[in-house]
Formats: sequence, C-alpha cells, structure tokens
Amino acid sequence: MDLKTTPLNRLHIDSGAKMGAFAGWSMPLFYPLGVMKEHRHTRAAAGLFDISHMRQIMVTGAGAAACLDRLCPIAAEAIAPGTSKYTFMLNEEGGIIDDLIVTRLGEARFIVVANAGCAEKDLAHIGAVAGGLDAAIEELPRAFLALQGPEAEAVLMGQGLDVAGLSFLQTAEPEPGWFVSRSGYTGEDGFEVALPAERAAEFAAKLLADARVAFCGLGARDSLRLEAGLCLYGQDLTEEISPIEASLLWAVPKEVRETGTFIGADAFRALRREGRARARVGLKPEGRAPVRGGARLLDSAGAEIGFVSSGGYGPTVEGPVAMGYVPTERAKPGNTVEADVRGKMIACTVVKLPFVPTRYKS
Repeated sequence: MDLKTTPLNRLHIDSGAKMGAFAGWSMPLFYPLGVMKEHRHTRAAAGLFDISHMRQIMVTGAGAAACLDRLCPIAAEAIAPGTSKYTFMLNEEGGIIDDLIVTRLGEARFIVVANAGCAEKDLAHIGAVAGGLDAAIEELPRAFLALQGPEAEAVLMGQGLDVAGLSFLQTAEPEPGWFVSRSGYTGEDGFEVALPAERAAEFAAKLLADARVAFCGLGARDSLRLEAGLCLYGQDLTEEISPIEASLLWAVPKEVRETGTFIGADAFRALRREGRARARVGLKPEGRAPVRGGARLLDSAGAEIGFVSSGGYGPTVEGPVAMGYVPTERAKPGNTVEADVRGKMIACTVVKLPFVPTRYKS
C-alpha cells in the first residue's frame, strides 16, 4: 500500500529524517539529532513537529452545535468562540471511537481535529450524524504544524504571528486559511498552526532558521506525551475503553454527564452508577529497562489483572515510564503490580500522572 505524504515530505528528507509508516502516512520518526536530544530540546527551547497527518474537519450550519452534542459528550453552544475543548466520540457501549479537539471559530462554525488512524471512520460517523441535522462537514486539506516548548511563543512572534494574548486552548485565525491554537500534545506550552499546504514548507523553513527550533519526529512526540500522561488512541484509548475507565471524566461537563443526549449516554451513565472495574494509571517500573505497551500486568500470585497500554523511556524523568489499566482497587498511588516483559517480571509502582509537570499557559 502506498503511503500518504505530508506537504513537508521533501523538507523532512532533506533534513535527514528517518522516515517510517504511521497510520498510512510516511512520517519522520527522528532526525540526525536523535529522539533523546529532540525530546530534551523541546522541553528546553522549541521543537517543531509535522502533524499534517491529523485530519481537520469543519462543521458548519445552524445545526453544527447540535451535531457535535450528539457526537460527543460536550456542550458545544457553551464553548466560547476562539476556544478549544478536548473531547471524544463514543459508541453505543460507551467506548471511545476517537479522542478529538473541538474548536469553535464562530457562531455556527467549528473545527474538529481527529487522529489520522481514525480519519475514515470519523468522517463517516460525523457525516451520518450531520445528515439528520442542518450541518455540513468538510475536510480541510491544510498542513498542520506543532511548535512546542518554552520558546515557542517568542519564535512565532518573531514570524509575525501575534500569539502572546492566547492562553491554553484559545485560538485565532491570523489570516484566511490559517488557524492557530495554543495547544499541543507534549505537556509544554506551545502552539498548533494550520495553514495552506502550499505555504507550509516555506513557513517551516523560516521556523527552523531560528536557532531555538529543532525538527522533531514521532519518537520524541511519543516520549513527550507519555511523560505528560497523555493518551494515544489505539493504545491507551480504544472502542473497548470508556472515558470513565480512562480517567477522563474531567473532559465531560457536569451538566452533560446528567442530561446530555450524546451517542453512548446510557452506557456512560450506567458505568458511572455501577462504578468502573478498572482505571488508567501511571506506572513507574523498577530498574532501567522500559516496559512497553502490551505487557501483561500480574498480581503477586501471578494472576493477570491488567495490561500496559503505553510505555518507554522518559528522558526528562531519566528512567522508564508507562501507563496501563489495573483493577480500580489497585489504582491508588503506591500500589505495586508485576509487568511480564518476555517472561521477566518487573515490579511497577502505581504513581500519579503526569510524570512531568505540565507547563500550559493559563
């Protein structure tokens, strides 16, 4: 199968990127700097990530808010224009179809940012719901960049983007076809910039000309989001996992929990009443060896009780970190479980997430 390429594909290759397949796309895994240094550079200065594989879907019309309220446990009308919200689409069983960022740009104009691996099913699902309402959907063929780290604001200001007044999850449209959000998936302050595809390479090159900016690939993006305790769809979130089990109840407005008419509401409320049997937690493995996603979690008697959903080495933590699902009664920080890593048992302590404090601008 031929892989899709982003508008920055030639720039990645010219920059010495090691390319690899991800969700049907040819994406940079890392650059000559290497994953470890890319990760640390982002924490210290600014890392530039190509996230053009993520899909941007415009939802417009008098029924746009009602459409989103049906798709997600969200109160779309309550979102102030120029503001983004983290949410998810659920199936009838309350499992997560995809996690999303929904941004309100105007009275009846919203952008949904969806994961690349879920794009086709998301578009079909959104289209089916929109078809019964006065709402139109359009996939936007824009490039999408993330500039993350403590120097990100100064770098963008230097390129003429007035972003200093934005707080976390606030947005702006600096010119037609452009969209800037103070957001990201690294735990750092930073921005996501959507822009016309034909202007992406030039804009990225200007950013990279700044000594504070380093090109970063999927490897560093994964280690950064893991240290920040952020979920990766397909690993930490699936259609068999509910937002309650995933410890994401905070993302559902209180009134929506009780009265929302979103798909999966009945199953969601039943789980709240009955209580979750498992919970997503942070795990700190003993020793230096990483514990990867998929490893079984066992109790002291050797019985399987859960699984590791994401794991790897945390460069900032300077040791292995992981997330996984354990029985609710074992989810309290300080409890221990055993991870089965190819037959070797590694003790893991349940810890509070995130592993590294987030630095979002309030």
